[in-house]
Amino acid sequence: MITGIEHTAIASTDIAALADWYVETLGFEINYKSAGAIFVRAENGTMLELIHSEGERPATTMKTPGIRHLALTVSDFDTAFVRLTAKSVHFITEPMESKGNRVVFFTDPEGNILHLLQRATPLPERL
Repeated sequence: MITGIEHTAIASTDIAALADWYVETLGFEINYKSAGAIFVRAENGTMLELIHSEGERPATTMKTPGIRHLALTVSDFDTAFVRLTAKSVHFITEPMESKGNRVVFFTDPEGNILHLLQRATPLPERL
């Protein structure tokens, strides 16, 4: 039985530099390294596997088919936003609020889209 998603892989031109960015900028920690991959772990246990990329990165938008962003949950949106601003993160939107949910989209150094998310009310576990 499938119990969840352990990690998501991101193909990178420089896995060490990208891992350092996730650690220094987002507060992740490195929890595994091999010759071909580095795993970075968020406080809640979710992980990203950074692997070596091959070929050129295609042009993408927020609506290009495939995985388009990773949502990063925060308990204090304002503090997280100020912290990322101080670290010169490249924001691609202004902070937005809808139905009490607060979000802002930004990119990592390789152009992968992320966003901060603070929900007023958690999504239901089941429909």
